[in-house]
Amino acid sequence: MARTFVEGSEPAPLGADEHVLARLWSRADDAPDRTIFSVPEQGLWREVTWSELTDSVRRTAAALVAAGVAPGDRVGLMSPTRMEWAVSDLAILAAGAVTVPLYDTSSTDQCRAILADSGARLVFVADEELAQRVHDVSDADVVVFDDGGLTELGGRGGSAEQDEVGRRLEALTVDDIATIVYTSGTTGDPKGCVITHGNLAWTVRQTRDHLGTVLAAGGSLVQFLPLAHIFARLIQFVCLDRDVVVAFPSSPDDPREDFRSFRPTFLLGVPRVFEKVYEAARRQAGGGVGGALFGAAASAARSWSTAERPGPLVRLRRQLFEPLVYTKLRRALGGRVRYCVSGGAPLAPDLAHFFRGAGVPILEGYGLTETTAPATVNTPAATRIGSVGRPLPGVSVRIDDDEILVKGGNVFQRYFHDDARTSDDFDGDWFRTGDLGELDDEGYLYVKDRKKELIVTASGKIVAPAPLEEAVAEHRLVSQAMVVGDRQRFVAALVTLDEDELSGFADRHGLRGDRLKDHERVRAEVSQAVEYANRLVSRAESIREFAILDREFTVEDGELTPTLKLRRRDIAERFADEIDALYRTEDVERTSGG
Repeated sequence: MARTFVEGSEPAPLGADEHVLARLWSRADDAPDRTIFSVPEQGLWREVTWSELTDSVRRTAAALVAAGVAPGDRVGLMSPTRMEWAVSDLAILAAGAVTVPLYDTSSTDQCRAILADSGARLVFVADEELAQRVHDVSDADVVVFDDGGLTELGGRGGSAEQDEVGRRLEALTVDDIATIVYTSGTTGDPKGCVITHGNLAWTVRQTRDHLGTVLAAGGSLVQFLPLAHIFARLIQFVCLDRDVVVAFPSSPDDPREDFRSFRPTFLLGVPRVFEKVYEAARRQAGGGVGGALFGAAASAARSWSTAERPGPLVRLRRQLFEPLVYTKLRRALGGRVRYCVSGGAPLAPDLAHFFRGAGVPILEGYGLTETTAPATVNTPAATRIGSVGRPLPGVSVRIDDDEILVKGGNVFQRYFHDDARTSDDFDGDWFRTGDLGELDDEGYLYVKDRKKELIVTASGKIVAPAPLEEAVAEHRLVSQAMVVGDRQRFVAALVTLDEDELSGFADRHGLRGDRLKDHERVRAEVSQAVEYANRLVSRAESIREFAILDREFTVEDGELTPTLKLRRRDIAERFADEIDALYRTEDVERTSGG
């Protein structure tokens, strides 16, 4: 029977002075020569020890003091993931200031809004292009990593400033603000979430305990997700707390070579990362015998993973494909990955079953910026694929009118400069997530959709778009799908194609021309994907028309958040003509091209 309330186990206690930096300094004192970071240099990995890291952090923090940064001042940080990001973040916190992360893909308007709202007086940036973006909208001082700005800044603080950093560290409490993280804005304008040192330290402690075997001391991680996102940043703090070595890739956009050379034990990603790994493995298998072999291996992996007790035949099939497919897949990830954690968006269950059957379990979790990232997560000992796991210790989850509410030490304090919105989003101590979900009889949470993204058709039918979109995107030709139909007489979809898969499909079927997306054979394949998705819903909720777009949705064009969630409003505006064309048709009795 479904439940409406569940709470995690007893949380680990947190002292009043146990801010997020306290344990890091003790780690450095205990093992100053132990490696904690690794950075690529000239084709090799340069190891950075705890003492080197803390020296850099203290110098930079002292320089911030010398530059006039006072406790509570906001300092911006805008850069792709790299070691300088981590050093700057820790230095800002050590100076008693507040980190305001910005994605390096943020538009000029987004930068203007965030820097103005936060009142940041100084901004760290990666390069001159980002520096110019800041200069265009703000009079804040700028430190540029690529110009040696961090090293130069670090030389400005003397012994007096070093002493002041020590005093500020001693004065820090769990109630002090550590960071203001602006949400990615999938359902509206970004809003600043005020997160304290207590939120961070408490969530790090509970996550560390909950995922103890996953993030074990001596492990390693390639950190390629944007550190501007609270999910990646929180896990990095956990790695520092657990002595898990963090490697920063040579290219965050394509870390595959870094996987092979660094050989991490743990991977952190969003669903699209794991989809790309799967798609690359399938393309490498090719067509013909190789493609058939991969398909059979994928089927065997899923059969093994979905079976409550795999029988002899299922185990034999999986064993047969171990050296032929699964070992090669794990080798592409470096050969040592024991677990992955996925967050930021729903992971397709078929994909999760494939990876688990191939020997790389993906543990899916759930959380928001407002919950300092994780609220629930599956663990190796308690996994239910399709769910986002059970609550962390000390976290409670409640279902109220299908909406997910969360309570715990991870829940943020307030929205910056927006008390009215804060009040609207809380029911006493409970944070209203805006997500719809349900709990099963064993306390596993299943996320269904965002409350604000539900579509209401002209006939009043309420449609959750995410399950349809995920099902359509399972087809190998389809890269992305966005369901539309609010206040319209039926549901339709915008579909984008995977260019690599489209090229291979065209070769296999002898298709020629510049407009492959318009070829009837391609449209027939997409129609099959839509029909497959429609089996999940009633006719009133089904996709009746679709349009294949000329290109994929991108972060750069403002159509995806940096964690690859759809910005529905922006996409609808950008492709308004294509959407209008879908509803000009008179015959909607069957799924067809738009």
